[in-house]
Parts: sequence; structure tokens; C-alpha cells
Amino acid sequence: MSSEYYDTIDHLQKQSVDADYILGWAGGYLDNPAREEQRVTSAYTAGYADGKAGHTEQAGQFTIQ
Repeated sequence: MSSEYYDTIDHLQKQSVDADYILGWAGGYLDNPAREEQRVTSAYTAGYADGKAGHTEQAGQFTIQ
């Protein structure tokens, strides 16, 4: 596995991004199936889409204060 995966997860955690976004990003990046419908949040959906696309454009919307 490339260091891009680990570096991105580390960066997102240091930026205090919502855990659901990070889990979604990881799932999308690794091309895992999405969560079942009742467990999906907006943060997860955004992270999953960004992970599939290989970027973190929406991460700033899901930072924890």
C-alpha cells in the first residue's frame, strides 16, 4: 500500500476532521463497499466520494471544533 493512504489519514486526523469522514475516505480510497444505508452520514458520504476520487476537497466542511 502506498504511503499516500497513511499520510492522508494522518493529515486528516491532525486537522481534527470528523471520524466518519475519515472512515468514508478510507473506504472509498480502498474501493470497499459503502456502509449500509442506515449507518451513512453526510460526513461519511463526502469522505467516501473524496476517497474514490483520490482527494480530500470536502474535508474542511467536517472539521471538529
